[in-house]
Amino acid sequence: MSAQNESKARIESGSNGPNIQNASVGAVPNQRRTDVRDGGPGGEDAASAAYDFCQELPRGRRGDFPAVSWFAARSLRKHVAALCAFKSVAEGFCDDPEYEGVRKDRIDDWRRQLEAVGKAPPQHPVFIALERTLGELSLPKEPFNDLLDALLEDCGKKRYETAEDVLDYCRRSADPLGRIVLMIHGYRDPDLLKLSDRLCTALMLAGFLRDISLDLKKDRIYIPLQDFQEVGYSEADMRMGVVNERFRNLVKLQWKRARAFFEESRSLPGRLSWPLGWDVRLRWLGGMELLRKIHKLGYDTIHRRPKITAWDWAGLVLKALAKR
Repeated sequence: MSAQNESKARIESGSNGPNIQNASVGAVPNQRRTDVRDGGPGGEDAASAAYDFCQELPRGRRGDFPAVSWFAARSLRKHVAALCAFKSVAEGFCDDPEYEGVRKDRIDDWRRQLEAVGKAPPQHPVFIALERTLGELSLPKEPFNDLLDALLEDCGKKRYETAEDVLDYCRRSADPLGRIVLMIHGYRDPDLLKLSDRLCTALMLAGFLRDISLDLKKDRIYIPLQDFQEVGYSEADMRMGVVNERFRNLVKLQWKRARAFFEESRSLPGRLSWPLGWDVRLRWLGGMELLRKIHKLGYDTIHRRPKITAWDWAGLVLKALAKR
């Protein structure tokens, strides 16, 4: 079995419910696999095996900035893993070629299983873990539903008319991750959640600029059509790789918008305890570094995709530690 097919088998959900035996293949020992399938959400063995499954799934499938904590306290890592697994599986339904034609059905089924948490015993390992996480931490389902709304939009919508439309997408695609991470760490202050929204949106906007050429290959453009019209640049120009003053003005407009969101979120790291505050500061610095690199390229991210290297991250880690 190919790695791709094996990965699919591990997360596959049928119309009559998830295929847990396939979903767990290769993730946990046979005995634990039985526990996950038959033990019910209340069993410690079932929950432990489900968290193990979540921890083995890939994170950041889309290659975006990690929006979830790299360095969560040990006691919280399983909850972060449950969030990442929920997101990773849903992104697979949206992006992987084998789900062409059934993407929305798969995401709708994923939502159905989310809505059933707390009402009926979950069967899929991700939801066995998520039920425990939601219960232990009193997390709402709303941000998880928002993530699915954004993925459903990705399955069909490829263009955005206004900046407000793009920001609304960010509100559902990026902001919920930050909110969930803060709530996992015990933060419920509305002001902190708003600052988190600003940072997550900033990171996503910066990622859109970095990935213009990659998204174009998927027929996705996250730059508002109104901005194209404002600067006099066309989608046809972009597809031909035309980089002129109009293109630079178009990217610069998005760059300034992202920079403003970073500035609005600047105070967030200092209001969070260690290690989360340091983690958030590091990703804030990473986002600003990405903007710096885009500026250094003369805003030409069609022909050269800016990248933060391991060496860059090493320097940013030291910088973040210096401000601890």
